[in-house]
Formats: sequence, structure tokens, C-alpha cells
Amino acid sequence: MDVEIATTKKIRVLGLDKRNIGDITWCATTYGANRLYWIDGYLLCLEVYEKSFEQELKKQEFPISQICYAEFPKYEKIYEVDKSLQIPVVNVSEMKIFKNLLKAIMENEKGEEKQG
Repeated sequence: MDVEIATTKKIRVLGLDKRNIGDITWCATTYGANRLYWIDGYLLCLEVYEKSFEQELKKQEFPISQICYAEFPKYEKIYEVDKSLQIPVVNVSEMKIFKNLLKAIMENEKGEEKQG
């Protein structure tokens, strides 16, 4: 048996916005996102289209349409958005792809602060 691990070489984020917790969680639940991601004090919501997976297989480049992020210091498995409206939160702090995404997000934020 031959096993090849072909990691994604490039992620292209087409939109990035810092938001508050209330707005990001409400948007995610009304949009139909089935989970949010938590890493090192931040909550991430990723908008990824089906065609992105085809692109990844063809070119090892993964496009993400939109990432919204918010400061969220303490991890919680479930976030209550409103009465009887909850969204699961997945702890991805050990995953390389999310570590690299957060690093790029933080570098972008620092760059915007310098310009601002």
C-alpha cells in the first residue's frame, strides 16, 4: 500500500473581517454554518464553497471565500447565540492549518494597525 500525504500548499483568503461575538455567531447560525472554530483565544467562522475542494485537489491551493473572526478568550463547546439557538464550537488549536490561518490573520491585523 502506498500512502501519500499531500498537504495544501497555499490557502487564499478572499475576505477577512474582525467582528464582535454577537454578530459573528448570529451571522453563522442564520447563514447555516454548522460550527465555529476556536484557536488560541479567537473564534473563526469560515465560508467555504464546494468548488474550493475541487481547486484544492487540482492545484493544492485552497480558496476560502470569507473568514470572520472575534476575540473569544475561553473555549466553550457550545455557544448560546439566543434563547434555544446554539452553535457548536470546535477546538482546533492543535491543527496546523488553523495555526497558520490565525498567524496570517494576526499579521494582517498588525499591518492594518500600522496603516490606520
